[in-house]
Amino acid sequence: MIRTVRVADPDAMRDLGARIGERARPGDVIVLDGELGAGKTTLTQGLGQALGVVEHITSPTFVIARVHQGSARSLVHVDAYRIGSPLEIDDLDLPTEDAVTVVEWGGDWFPTAVLHVRIDHAADEERIVVIDDRDGRWSDLGD
Repeated sequence: MIRTVRVADPDAMRDLGARIGERARPGDVIVLDGELGAGKTTLTQGLGQALGVVEHITSPTFVIARVHQGSARSLVHVDAYRIGSPLEIDDLDLPTEDAVTVVEWGGDWFPTAVLHVRIDHAADEERIVVIDDRDGRWSDLGD
């Protein structure tokens, strides 16, 4: 199910991320796309909070991937912007089976991802978020 929601500001983006994180399961891959500064990492911060990650989550742009230990589940946070193919992500040998994996700039590389999220700038801090829920767990986001 594809759904579009408007997000007013960074706090609301973190809240949306937390609602996604509350339903995420080990082994889930969540793909985030959008322009620079759209809010991908901000959404991931809320998702990490729901997983019990206490350390500050920043963009993994220069390290490609970070693993954050959470009290509920671990979070693998990947920035695929500089990666040429999904095989290069596999080569990183990240612990994805028992974690929730968020891939920024994942595009269409992960067709089996349970959730695809596209974030676009609207006005000021407002964002338009298109949620492609592939298994029905997030069908009520934005209600």
